[in-house]
This record gives sequence, C-alpha cells and structure tokens, in this order.
Amino acid sequence: VQLVESGGGLVKPGGSLRRSCAASPTTPPIFRMGWYRQAQGKQRGLVAARTNDGGTSYGYNVEGRFTISKENDKNTVFLQMNNQKPEDTAVYYCHAELYDGTTFWGRGTQVTVSS
Repeated sequence: VQLVESGGGLVKPGGSLRRSCAASPTTPPIFRMGWYRQAQGKQRGLVAARTNDGGTSYGYNVEGRFTISKENDKNTVFLQMNNQKPEDTAVYYCHAELYDGTTFWGRGTQVTVSS
C-alpha cells in the first residue's frame, strides 16, 4: 500500500490547513487511516484516526480543533486543522492499518505554525 500525502506548509497561529492522504491500491481493504505527528525531540504520537466503520479517535490537544473525514468509497482521508497553535508544529505522517495489523506510513510533511 502506498500513501500519498498533500497539503502542509507554513500557517500563522489561529490559521487553518487541510491535509489529504490517498492510499493505493484499493485492495487489500484498509481497517484504519489517520495521521500521526512528530515534533523535534519528541516521540511520534496520534493526531487523528478513522476506522472503516466510521469510528474516530483524536490525540492530545487537537480534539475540537482538528477533524478527520473520509471520501466515500475511496481510501482517501482528510485532516482539517483549525485554530492552529505553535505547538502543532511537527512533521505529520499519514498512517494506514490493514485488518491483519500490517501498517504503512507516508513519507511525512512538515507543518509549521508561526507568525
């Protein structure tokens, strides 16, 4: 499974960014897709994830500001990031997990929140 990310870059505090991640091919079926992030000097942690049946989970300090969604019938997820803060600065990685537990990572894209 290959994950192709788009979006990211520089945003001012309080601003918004929208990320997308597309998985190909469409088989084997994917159980969960989402985003993780890693700030400099810190461990990689969950940002948001969505299971194939619509369940969502969010990481620390993003719930209420970030929203994950999925394009119907396609292996593409979107991450809407609103009211961004400097502490959201990190490299963001798309992540996909199959039903058998196999995981895949995107190459990662820098998001910088700064005035």
